[in-house]
Amino acid sequence: SEDPSVTLFREYLRIDTVHPKPDYDAAVRFLERVGTELGLTCQKVEVCQGHVVLILTWQGTNPRLRSILLNSHTDVVPVFEEHWTYPPFEAVKDSQGNIYARGAQDMKCVSIQYLEAIRRLKAEGKCFARTIHLTFVPDEEVGGHKGMEMFVQRPEFKALNVGFAMDEGLASPSDTFSVFYGEKSPWWIKVKCMGSPGHGSRFISNTAAEKMHKVITSFLAFRESEKQRLKSDSSLTLGDVTSLNMTMLEGGVSFNVVPSEMAAGFDIRIPPTVDLKAFEEQVAAWCRAAGDGVTYEFHQKSMDQHITSTEESDPWWKAFSGVCRDM
Repeated sequence: SEDPSVTLFREYLRIDTVHPKPDYDAAVRFLERVGTELGLTCQKVEVCQGHVVLILTWQGTNPRLRSILLNSHTDVVPVFEEHWTYPPFEAVKDSQGNIYARGAQDMKCVSIQYLEAIRRLKAEGKCFARTIHLTFVPDEEVGGHKGMEMFVQRPEFKALNVGFAMDEGLASPSDTFSVFYGEKSPWWIKVKCMGSPGHGSRFISNTAAEKMHKVITSFLAFRESEKQRLKSDSSLTLGDVTSLNMTMLEGGVSFNVVPSEMAAGFDIRIPPTVDLKAFEEQVAAWCRAAGDGVTYEFHQKSMDQHITSTEESDPWWKAFSGVCRDM
């Protein structure tokens, strides 16, 4: 027989919240049902049309105290089904207990862990002075602009009186659980190259493709240098280096026509230790070196490099780390 928490997890995984058309309504109905079963109060905040933030609340005995916020997102990234062992939204569990589904790690597992932790604590008769809020937000995987970004500007968020929040980290392949107290700044950059068009049978000068070749070479050379830096220094983790990937390439109308414009998209994740102004100057230099008519624009540009305190003098960290040490 299957543990009920696993059954609940697999039920959540079967809800198709993949972009570009996530079924947010089904996810909210599921989570609202579970929250009601646990005796949590439910509040829905529609931050824009079709984008609802669900808040489940376990009221504390002293609601004047700053609250604890446990956040997770409901959406998942697209899938390439032909590369999957099992259909990505069937939540198949194999004979070893492995569960296959999009969102299993990022991050529907965390949502269920929050809910099941509350279930166990309530079953043990526990109650806490501080109020605990669970928020389930949409659109995190596409930048959060129609999710958390809009929610934090609203009075409903301010009314939560949040003192300490927990969000997603990275799934652990072992029994060691890492605590993440900082986050990389995600930059999504589109580089556009303008050049001379012409017929594909001729050697056209100053083409967009030649410029794009230089851009890609510069960006991927930096990627390789960071990859090698991580590989050669055992003291570094993925969080210590800047990851960069080319994720989109656009251009061209016909095989025999040299295009006047090409574009490439890059997903860059920058550690909080990197000077963001200097890094953007490097991006601008790569574009200038590729030639005239090369520009870049940001589709996401996070400049927040705040790091959560891990000093024992910090009351939130002291409480959290103390419990971990006692486990």
